[in-house]
Amino acid sequence: MIDKNLKYLRQKNKISQQHLADAMDLPRTTLGDYERGKTEPNISMLIRLSEFFDVKVDDLISRNLSHDDLEIVRNKDFRVLAISVDSSDRENIELVDTKAEAGYLDAYHNPEYIRDLPKIHFPNLPAGTFRGFEIRGDSMLPMEPGSIVISRYVERLDDVKHEKTYIVVSKSEGLVYKRVRVDRPQKKLILISDNELYLPYTLDFEEIDELWEYFAHLSFSDAKRSSSSLIEEKLNDIQLKVTALTNEVLDS
Repeated sequence: MIDKNLKYLRQKNKISQQHLADAMDLPRTTLGDYERGKTEPNISMLIRLSEFFDVKVDDLISRNLSHDDLEIVRNKDFRVLAISVDSSDRENIELVDTKAEAGYLDAYHNPEYIRDLPKIHFPNLPAGTFRGFEIRGDSMLPMEPGSIVISRYVERLDDVKHEKTYIVVSKSEGLVYKRVRVDRPQKKLILISDNELYLPYTLDFEEIDELWEYFAHLSFSDAKRSSSSLIEEKLNDIQLKVTALTNEVLDS
């Protein structure tokens, strides 16, 4: 782990290769070879590097120190949640856009994958773990596709609130943003679209991998235009139904 740890520690402390090489009385090319894994420092150099970065020699050699910036949240009902923290030990808000969605479904429990997701910042957040999700499709109109939903992690199914909106992550349905009703006797969630053209459906508790409760969203389109589009879609749907009924009458 020497090569990865040296590069990680140097970048974390915002030190250039030349600065570290000068501090260690090394040619910069030699330090570069250390970081590329082409050569390894001798024991005396390892000691100097460990003292410089204030880490143990054993840790420098054998531990992946970048994992110190990653944490894992465990809870009763759901699978392990991987999170990342910034240099001030505050949790980041990772962004899962539509391009990252497929990868997220396979690797959301992997700390290294979560660390590499883009980060966004949102002011005045209350306590909790937050993540941003880009929503797609028109099932939750008038919220437009491409909006970023900032959501707070739900630790227990008992905390799910009736008729609130959630990002629901499951292997069977993928990543969806829906309004939720809780059917505790049947151990199911009823997932409802705000766009009435989409029918509700159910998801068993045991299928749920993650739940994120809506906190806020960032929209990138004009709200009035979005509302007009929704009305237009509903009028078109009504017209199609009227036409279908008229045809049935004429055929009879």
